[in-house]
Amino acid sequence: MKAYVFPGQGAQFSGMGHDLYEQYPLAKELFQQADEILGFPLSETMFHGTEEELKQTKVTQPAVFLHAYVAFRCLADGQPDMVAGHSLGEFTALAANGCLTFEDALLLVSKRAHAMQRACEMCESGMAVVLKFDDAIVEEVCATIHDEVVVPANYNSPQQLVISGSIRGLELAMDKLREAGAKRMMMLNVGGAFHSPLMQPAQDELAEAIRETRFHEPSCPVYQNATATASTAPDTIRQNLLSQLTHPVWWTQSVRQMIADGAGSFQEFGPGTTLCGLIRRIDLSVETIGL
Repeated sequence: MKAYVFPGQGAQFSGMGHDLYEQYPLAKELFQQADEILGFPLSETMFHGTEEELKQTKVTQPAVFLHAYVAFRCLADGQPDMVAGHSLGEFTALAANGCLTFEDALLLVSKRAHAMQRACEMCESGMAVVLKFDDAIVEEVCATIHDEVVVPANYNSPQQLVISGSIRGLELAMDKLREAGAKRMMMLNVGGAFHSPLMQPAQDELAEAIRETRFHEPSCPVYQNATATASTAPDTIRQNLLSQLTHPVWWTQSVRQMIADGAGSFQEFGPGTTLCGLIRRIDLSVETIGL
């Protein structure tokens, strides 16, 4: 069975999508449509913007969504048997399986990005990656810190767990992890504490937009970040999509469940091949293709 997967924030680069724009009439049409929907020339920023411009959450999220969706529409070899996306990529997955229209998905991504940007500005926060260390110990350490917010946020692969929270909370957690034997950790260059309780204001803000958006019956299951299980019911998908903002991304668990359910090939659409690399670290027996 064939699984299509879609990346999240962090995969962006200047020039993203320009080759598709030049080669495929459909790509040009979708880029122009996106600029009209959003009311500003996103495509110009994607093709010619600086790294600093592309790093802004309000730009990054719609840019990565658009690149991945256009790549899917232009390069996909048939329909998938299942889909999944990492964080922001879940919106692309839902556009790919028909649960959301292209316009609705893009508008939700834009609203999500602005809501998250505002939440990030409310307090000094961030994320850090812990490499080659026991997830259970990371979870235990985070649980011992009570006066600051710090939680496991992205279970990316068996040897990569991202934690999220206030800057002070991250510093305390990293100190305790060093004492516990962790040797490879680093702060990430992100705008705030994604997938943590500090995103509650963004979740509250996005809730109404998600409620007002029509979710259709999907053409295939989506494996959602908040549950790591297959979802096909529109109301369930809607709730899990909203929960994702403050909930950990269960990527390792999602990929393992997709494999258990029959996925033998994973095709990644969008900028970079980050997810292909993570999937290979999770299970070397499956085929991975970056498009």
